[in-house]
Amino acid sequence: MEKTALITGGSRGIGAATAKYLAARGYGICINYHRNEQAAETLVAHIREQFSVPCIAIAADVSDETQVVRLFAEMDELIGPVTHLVNNVGVLFKQMKVTEMDAERINKTLTTNVTSYFLCSREALKRMQPGCAIVNVSSVASRTGSAGEYVDYAASKGAVDVFTRGLSLELAPQGIRVNCVRPGFIYTDIHADGGEPGRVDRISSQIPMLRGGQPEEVASAIAWLLSDEASYVTGSFIDLAGGR
Repeated sequence: MEKTALITGGSRGIGAATAKYLAARGYGICINYHRNEQAAETLVAHIREQFSVPCIAIAADVSDETQVVRLFAEMDELIGPVTHLVNNVGVLFKQMKVTEMDAERINKTLTTNVTSYFLCSREALKRMQPGCAIVNVSSVASRTGSAGEYVDYAASKGAVDVFTRGLSLELAPQGIRVNCVRPGFIYTDIHADGGEPGRVDRISSQIPMLRGGQPEEVASAIAWLLSDEASYVTGSFIDLAGGR
């Protein structure tokens, strides 16, 4: 089976690292992005040059059902149907307590971080066969709760955990695996989105391993869960949070 991976939110951070990691292992790559076309196209050019695999980028807001359907149709035409899906897209807003959050923020967090995973998985499963796989990117925040910072984000990732478990059980008889990674304290731009670019450095002394993680360390776990080496693994979680 030719392996073709779709990575949502794939133009930066963990998504971009995963795209390169999978390309190095022979996957055709579809990078989904929302607005940052320049970053996506730069990544596509790098992958094509370095790894000589098919690689495209498609813009779509994956919290919008119509755009998700279009994304998968375009991917079918340009590179072939998805065999491996990485639900990676996520949004994080400014740190604040729950008492300060409004419905617009809460709903945006949930639709981006949860609804998108349902919609993309649904469309992928219309195309997948035994041997295909899905990896959801959750967060260690689903365990810690992120009190005083972004409980809405943590709650959305808790939903991703439950979604992973439920979908894995639905699909196990069909030979399609669903697993999850839970990164924490990784050096990516998402902390700047939350209003504290230096957050990982601030809390590194509280991490048992005394350092933050790199996107490539998460990408390697995602790649293993997608691979045939993990053929008997489904409904499982890998925490990448330095011991937290």
